[in-house]
Amino acid sequence: MKRQLFNIHITFVNLIFILIVVSCTTKNEKLTIATAANMQYTVNEMTDIFYSETGIECQTVVSSSGKLTAQIQEGAPFDIFISADTKYPNELFKNGFTQTEPKIYAFGKLILWTLKNDIQPSLSNLTSEKIKHIASPNPITAPYGIATEEVLAYYKILDSVKSKLVFGESVAQTNQFITSKVAELGFTAKSVVLSPNLKEKGIFIEIDDKSYNPIAQSAVIIKNTGKDLSKSEKFFNFLFSKKGKEILKKHGYTVIDNE
Repeated sequence: MKRQLFNIHITFVNLIFILIVVSCTTKNEKLTIATAANMQYTVNEMTDIFYSETGIECQTVVSSSGKLTAQIQEGAPFDIFISADTKYPNELFKNGFTQTEPKIYAFGKLILWTLKNDIQPSLSNLTSEKIKHIASPNPITAPYGIATEEVLAYYKILDSVKSKLVFGESVAQTNQFITSKVAELGFTAKSVVLSPNLKEKGIFIEIDDKSYNPIAQSAVIIKNTGKDLSKSEKFFNFLFSKKGKEILKKHGYTVIDNE
């Protein structure tokens, strides 16, 4: 009888131990934030400040909005999706992958950038024989690529420069083409050239807003069966908080201040 009671006691202790470990693991579980490449540096600053204020750790997965959307549809365990547009989050919402409707957090700015000392970034230079390669995010997967196409069409030079275009899968890969000087010039997000790593490198010009549709960028909480959504909600709220908006503005985005 004593042996049986002893075994029951050991089993009970083991059960308590397992519950404690599971509880700690859940408590320390990191948030996984899928972020469009143009928001990489901005989100890094946000997650650092968010961690210092809440103790909640975050890890980021950076890619094009289109590719991240495909990964979410295939079951990638992301908690939050920070897109470079509204199209992809809305697509996920309509197909039941999100907890709530997407919400616009900022409007992006398109720039033309070069790291070549002998080249001035200007739209008129794009048709020059001196320019052999023009970097652009791929319009199929990256919203900033769509904006680039709109700019080139607006100024009636798309057909003239189409053969020079070198497409990056995302803003991040496009930046690599520009910083490695594989492309003499390239279109990218203003937030990139304001980041700590790339600030004051090269020369850029802002593209006139009238030449492309507003790059409305939205975010959404992803459905994760069985996961506690409170952490996701805290970060989502931080993104739209006064402090979050200050970080966005610092990185070159336009935000809606009257919310």
